[in-house]
Amino acid sequence: MNIAKKLKSLFLIFLTAIFLSSCGGKLPGADARKYPPNPEERVKKNIEEGRGFRLSNVGKGGNGTFDFASSNELWRASLDTIDFMPLASVNYGGGIIITDWYSTDVNNESIKISIRFLTNEVRSDALDIKVFNRKCEAQFNCVITEKPGNLVSELTSKILKTAAIYEKQKKDKNFKPYITSDAKN
Repeated sequence: MNIAKKLKSLFLIFLTAIFLSSCGGKLPGADARKYPPNPEERVKKNIEEGRGFRLSNVGKGGNGTFDFASSNELWRASLDTIDFMPLASVNYGGGIIITDWYSTDVNNESIKISIRFLTNEVRSDALDIKVFNRKCEAQFNCVITEKPGNLVSELTSKILKTAAIYEKQKKDKNFKPYITSDAKN
C-alpha cells in the first residue's frame, strides 16, 4: 500500500471517529416511556407539539397564508385598468405585468407599460409603473424611450382607487357582526 492510500485511510478513520464522537454516545430515537403506547395518542401528541402533520388536513385550510391573484386587490385593479392593452408577460409570483406595444396608429407611436408590485398592501408606494414610448420612422427604425409625463401618476391613481374599492367590497362581504352572549338571550 502506498503512502497516499495510507494517509487517505487514516483521514477517513479520523473523520469517522470525530463524527461518531459528536453523537454523544446517544442512540437516535426517543425514550418509549415518555410516549403513550397507543399510536393514535402518539400522533395526536406529536401534532399538538408541532412535530408532525396529517395528510387528511390538506386542502382544509391551515395556518399558512397564500395570496392568489383573485384575492389581491392591487393585482385585479391593475389588470382591470390596462385591460384594453395586450399583455406580453404576466407573472403573479414575480409580481410583474408587462403589456405588449399598443398603438392607435397616430404618428407611428406606441406605448408599453410595465407594472411591478412592491407590496400587496393598497398604498401609494406599492407600485412601480414605467411607461415606454416607441416612435418609428420606418418599420425597423424605431426609437424607444421612457415616457415622461403624467400618464404614470394617472395610472397609479386609477389602480389605487380601484384597489381601494375592491378592498372595501371584500371587507363588506366578509363582515360578520359580533354577537355577544347577551344578544343571543
